[in-house]
Amino acid sequence: MSTTADSTINIRAPRSARALIDKAAKVLGRNRSEFVLEVAQERAREVLLDRTHFALSEDQHRRFLRALDKPLPKQSAEALKRLLARKAPWER
Repeated sequence: MSTTADSTINIRAPRSARALIDKAAKVLGRNRSEFVLEVAQERAREVLLDRTHFALSEDQHRRFLRALDKPLPKQSAEALKRLLARKAPWER
């Protein structure tokens, strides 16, 4: 991933939000852009991880493993191959 800033993101915000962001950025020794970009990226990762990682109870985990061990019908196997060949939305 490139660290060179080559794209612009513009947002409009109430003065009170801008003041709050500026105050927090100053506390961390960052400028507004650095702070907003860092926080937005952290939140974006959280959102995406929430879609890719999940927790199960012990019973759910056992049932999940049993389901994984069952052979797939041919039609499902082909659909799974196509799905796994696609890039995730955040990789496109």
